Amino acid sequence: MEFDLLEEILIIFLLSTLVILLFQRIKIPTLLGFLITGILIGPNGISIVKEMHDIEILAEIGVVLLLFTIGIEFSFRSLIKGARTVLLGGSLQVFLTALLTYVLMRALGLPAGKSVFMGFLVALSSTAVVLKMIQSRGEVNTLYGSASVGILIFQDLIIVPMILFTPFLAGNSTGLALSLVEMLLKGLGLVGMTYVSAKYLVPKVLHHVARTGNRELFLIMVLLIGLAIAWLSSELGLSLALGAFLAGLAISESDYHHQAFGNIVPFRDIFTSFFFVSIGMMLDLGFVVDNPLLVLGIVAGVLLVKTFIAGMVAFLLGFPFRTTVMVGLALSQVGEFSFILSGIGRENGLISGDHYQLFLSVTIVTMALTPFILMWAPAISNLVMKLPLPEKLVKGLRPVPRPVTHEMKDHLLIIGMGMNGTNLARAAKTAGIRYVLLDVDADRVRKAQKSGEPAFYGDASIPSVLRSVGGHLASVVVAISDPANTYRITQVVNNLNPKAYIIVRTRYVEDVEDLYKLGADEVIPEEFETSVEIFARVLSRYLVPRDEIEKLIAEIRADGYDMFRSMTPATSKIADLKLHLPEIEITGFRVEKETELTGKTIRELRLRSQFGVTLLAIRRGEQTIPNPDASEKICEGDILYLMGDHKAIGCVTRLFLTGEETCD
Repeated sequence: MEFDLLEEILIIFLLSTLVILLFQRIKIPTLLGFLITGILIGPNGISIVKEMHDIEILAEIGVVLLLFTIGIEFSFRSLIKGARTVLLGGSLQVFLTALLTYVLMRALGLPAGKSVFMGFLVALSSTAVVLKMIQSRGEVNTLYGSASVGILIFQDLIIVPMILFTPFLAGNSTGLALSLVEMLLKGLGLVGMTYVSAKYLVPKVLHHVARTGNRELFLIMVLLIGLAIAWLSSELGLSLALGAFLAGLAISESDYHHQAFGNIVPFRDIFTSFFFVSIGMMLDLGFVVDNPLLVLGIVAGVLLVKTFIAGMVAFLLGFPFRTTVMVGLALSQVGEFSFILSGIGRENGLISGDHYQLFLSVTIVTMALTPFILMWAPAISNLVMKLPLPEKLVKGLRPVPRPVTHEMKDHLLIIGMGMNGTNLARAAKTAGIRYVLLDVDADRVRKAQKSGEPAFYGDASIPSVLRSVGGHLASVVVAISDPANTYRITQVVNNLNPKAYIIVRTRYVEDVEDLYKLGADEVIPEEFETSVEIFARVLSRYLVPRDEIEKLIAEIRADGYDMFRSMTPATSKIADLKLHLPEIEITGFRVEKETELTGKTIRELRLRSQFGVTLLAIRRGEQTIPNPDASEKICEGDILYLMGDHKAIGCVTRLFLTGEETCD
């Protein structure tokens, strides 16, 4: 029975789900689940999927998207800063590993060309596996993470000259030097074009697209940039993966890299799963079963040799010993680009038959072990550090600056830059609170950035976007007007950090209970907060003491605004509230030029003895005179603040307006 692409994908997803669910229960990494799925359904397993071509295409897309996201997380500036690790560290690791492998192969009797080719295969580590693990654990910006990534980037670059050199090893190529020079010039041209695009073109294009507010258009544009540069790289004879990495670098220089990364991550995860499945499909279990000691022996040798060499290179670069151990363990496997190179080697007769199956078996086993090795790496390095090591070895040969991380924590994340979010940012700035603003309105973000505000473009309902602005380490205020997105953001924040303090704005009180269930700590419904403010001002007008007003407001909020939702008389402390002195009135009068009051003292006015009115204060220009003395004279333009009952205030009004000093 033949399966079309849709049926093959359905089978892969179904079986992967079952295997991964089982592995999750026994705490085995997801990556191993995809490899096992590939082994089961491949031509050497139960052979459900016989044609691998379509799956290999999807797998290649996965590698492209993986390198694309790596580029987005980096930048040209960080790449230049890490040039020493990339160029010196990467070249040393590749050269020393290839050289040692060559010596071992020659000792085993392989011809020189094949021995060099085997050195190429073993020298490459797995960018897909290592980067996926480092990213998922948030270790890209650690010392060992930055060193590992730098060396992996060099390996991804060196694969191009390796591919060109492979036919020469088999005696099938002429004009190698000319080809290498031509390829170098093409590569430099592509890097230069990408840099110019990152500096001047891509940020402007993404800004205009983001201004439309159309998320689908933004995603399409990000994919277009990535695939276009990857395609151009391929057309120039370079690798798709290199082009995708450069495309990611171009986007990383814009203000929209957080959103771009968040949009691409789901596609990357889906397609890289096909990559790991396709690797599993290549393995012939029968060969492994027939040669278990040979396979395991070579696996152990490869892991030890590559760990030693990668660790030694990291040490020569000056990294502390603990970091060198972790770098060595991280790069100890054989990588996915070795599969690509092995295919070219097969075409040129450099590897075939049992040697090819042995290479596949060793590579897949080392890749499958990598998640476990990375999990155990901290414990192994801590164990090694307990040995009596020289201080120079422990600290490293030279000081290595730690990677600069812009990750914030213990700050305030304000989602939404409307009136509420902007006012909150002003209040936070006044109070000296660190804060970050996040919004999907490109113009608002650009305007805020020009004013020096820490504002970023991004959709807060995407977990990776929230992480990029420290949302998993912050107190969060959701101040947007979109109810559906408010629900999603609240849930995502709570999932990222259940201990995060979340304050949510909503229009309607009906949303309050649901938002609390999703993890919000405080929910502010606009329709009833307006009522609370009006009610507080009314009570203040009736001279209810401020502490009683605040207690009442707290009780209303604690009861979920039930007082405003029901006309039934309250049975709590609200019912005990008494209005104080409702017959008393406080008012102010301005002393006009024509009145006879000007120049008189307060004693002469006899306000209290004749009218029963108390003068509380005088406002004179910018000066306020509280509880004025009886000898204080009234001046033109003064504002007199008086307190008394309604009738007395009326009498005094006539006094001020007409000069009459009697009252009926």
